[in-house]
Amino acid sequence: MTRTSLPRLDNRQARHLFLDKHGLAETPKGPAKGEDLLNVIRQIGFVQVDSINTVARAHHMILFARRPAYKETALKNLLEKDRALFEHWTHDASIIPTEFYPHWHLHFRRHRERLAERWQKWRRDGFLDKIDGVLKQITETGTCTSGDVGENEQRKSGGWWDWHPSKTALEYLWRTGELAVCHRTNFQKAYDLSERVIPQDIRSNVPHEAETIEWAATNALARLGFATSGEIAAFWDLITPAEAKDWCQKALAVGRIIEADIEMVPGQKPRQSFLFPETLDQLADLPEPTSRVRILSPFDPALRDRKRAERLFGFHYRIEVFVPEPKRQYGYYVFPVLEGARLIGRIDMKALRAEDRLHVRAFWPEPGLRTSKARLKKLEAELDRMARFAGCSTTTFEDDWQRSA
Repeated sequence: MTRTSLPRLDNRQARHLFLDKHGLAETPKGPAKGEDLLNVIRQIGFVQVDSINTVARAHHMILFARRPAYKETALKNLLEKDRALFEHWTHDASIIPTEFYPHWHLHFRRHRERLAERWQKWRRDGFLDKIDGVLKQITETGTCTSGDVGENEQRKSGGWWDWHPSKTALEYLWRTGELAVCHRTNFQKAYDLSERVIPQDIRSNVPHEAETIEWAATNALARLGFATSGEIAAFWDLITPAEAKDWCQKALAVGRIIEADIEMVPGQKPRQSFLFPETLDQLADLPEPTSRVRILSPFDPALRDRKRAERLFGFHYRIEVFVPEPKRQYGYYVFPVLEGARLIGRIDMKALRAEDRLHVRAFWPEPGLRTSKARLKKLEAELDRMARFAGCSTTTFEDDWQRSA
């Protein structure tokens, strides 16, 4: 196939496909618990976990954007009671369907090979000497947190890079699969032996490395709709860029995938990507994304790849949590706003639960966007839904909350 003969997806088709794959095209509805909620997480692959709680934590906001009936207890039940989900690492800490757990054995093996050396340099010396003691303690006494181990070790407040040795050993055992997160209390992880958390039939299933590479690449492309080999590798962060590239070359050679040019926003060159042949047949039947306004978590899977979102939607987003306040362009933690197939702006808001209100400091529409009365009415309706989700009765606004684009 020559370069000029590649199929082409225009930007509208690409956006619609991407949003459909991420569960953001359909009208948000559904019971948001049990199998329905599990299916949402299966569809998007995983839900990133983050501690910032200005309105609600990222994993809860991701699910609320797709299921307005969502309650935090529904996720807790799937994680801690049904064990239909587990917590581990993708590109970051994430909640993942337990049926995918067998493929994390590759993660465990690779972490075991790398982290002993890397963490010996990055963390305090001596954590490897604490591993047997931490394992013995958990085996004999059960679930524990980082505060329950290394009682006589010096503790500092230097952040994640300054864990005490037994805390580092605990995290190492989790990252390498010996331990599992069994629950969280006030967002603090509690650990137990994996054999007490992960169902035995799933835990004992250890696929060959080639099987996991095949699974990871196939399932990443299925959830992205179209992707480069680098984007395929980054989706789960289970396989290397070289492994993803090799998979793409082999799959392309036998016709399992094809190449296409994906049209980006004006000013960006089309991006050559891979997709499944049947995807082309599905384009005509893609749903028109609902015009309902949705406020997204900055860690929503549709936005996780900031560069991809910028190319596809023309939406430049950076978290300013670590930017000194006088230098922030927008705010500490602003939320992207989606309407239909467009990211229309960002909003700075915070749940002031002691005052029973969601306070909106500012909304910045994207350049060229008209903030009509109808659009503002839809945004305010979403803010009311968000307030109720955050446990607040009312929404309040600063006088100048509607900022210039």
